[in-house]
Formats: sequence, C-alpha cells, structure tokens
Amino acid sequence: MSLKPQLEAIIYAAETPITLEQIVQLVTGNGGVEGAADAGAVKSLTRAALEELAVEYGGPDHGIEVRQVAGGYRMSTKPEQHEVVRAFAKSLKPPIRLSLPALETLAVIAYKQPVTVPEISDIRGVDSGGVISTLLDRKLITTAGRKQVIGRPILYKTTREFLMRFGLQGVSELPSMEEFEKLVAESFQGELLPADSAAEESNAEQRQSSARFTEAEEDSSSSHEIAAQEIVAEDSIATIPEKKVG
Repeated sequence: MSLKPQLEAIIYAAETPITLEQIVQLVTGNGGVEGAADAGAVKSLTRAALEELAVEYGGPDHGIEVRQVAGGYRMSTKPEQHEVVRAFAKSLKPPIRLSLPALETLAVIAYKQPVTVPEISDIRGVDSGGVISTLLDRKLITTAGRKQVIGRPILYKTTREFLMRFGLQGVSELPSMEEFEKLVAESFQGELLPADSAAEESNAEQRQSSARFTEAEEDSSSSHEIAAQEIVAEDSIATIPEKKVG
C-alpha cells in the first residue's frame, strides 16, 4: 500500500497533532513501508512523504493544509478560508445528547422499522414509551402510519437526519449490530447522557420542585397564621368596653 495515502488518512483522523514517531509506529504495524530495510529508513521515507503532503496541500487548489503544530502534524483550514468556515460553523446544529435507553431504542427502530412502541418494549424488556418523544424531538425518528392490528398502534421509522448523523446513504447500508454499536460509540462520544445521570437529574429536579412547593406551603401557612392573629387582635380591641368619662 502506498505510504502517502496512509499518512493523509492518519493525519485527517487524528483529533490532536500526531507526531512523526507515532505515525512511524502506525505504518510499521500496518505492514511496513515498501523499500524500507530498517526503522531508520521507515522514518526517513515517512518524513519525506509528509513533506510532499504538506507541499501538495499548500497549493491554491486546497482549502486545508498539513501543518506542524506542537511537535506533531495536523490538518487545518487555511487562513483565507476562515470566514466561510466560521459562517458554516454558526449554521451547525448543537450536538445531540441521548441517554443510553434512547440509543437502545434508536437501534431497535433502525433494524426493525417500521415498528411500534409495544414491539420495541418487548425487544428491550422495558417500557420504551418515554424515550420515543426524545427521539422525535431530535428528528432521528418519525411516524410511519399505523399498524393494521387491534388498537392500530403508531409505527416509527428512522429519518434523513438519522442517515446524515451516521453517514449512511440508506437503511440498506446499516452495518451489523456489532459495527453499529461501535458507530454509535464514535458518533455520540462525549455526548451521551448516561441513564443514571439522567435519573439523578430528574430526581434533583423533583427534589427542587418539592422543596419549592414545601416553602410555598410554609409561606402560605405563615401568612394565614399572621392574618388569623391580626383578626383575633382586632376582635379583642373591638370588644373592650369604652370607659365613661364622669
């Protein structure tokens, strides 16, 4: 396999600047470098290929460049393209945060669509009605009519937003369940809202709501007590007989 395409893919995929040593280790473990007799030759050929990549991307026909940053290599947009990139970034939707139950439900819908909520709940072993609204709000699923059975439950299917999120041309390109789990982990990494955390947040909100309600009750009770005391005091004053002036 040609060396330069490997380096291009590695640098593109790296979230942080990747060093020459890291790149050499990766290409060596991936079958080595053609024409390299030892580790020193591999490093020399890799460095030369990186320099060629930098020159190619430095041309006017590319909007990104290969730069050396903090001792490593990374791809970044060229300064002259910053305005259009900034405008694009502002148009992006905020990241999606999903709980693990929501992801499980989404996976069932993706592979069994169109499917009803009772069918989803049977597969998962728990009630799934609560997370359906979340997936609808995120536009990852939509309704697909009603199933022609008793009760005519609503059918659900995935949306174009779902395909875009997972980089699929269509549902026919859905990977195996094992690959899908990896895809989910990568796509939503850092955006997952664990079920425990979601439950804790919900409990915290309930506690806060309960505390506010209790405070309101206490304030109301205090107000009633004060009002009652004032009424009693007024009644007492009203019943005191006036003294006659002799």
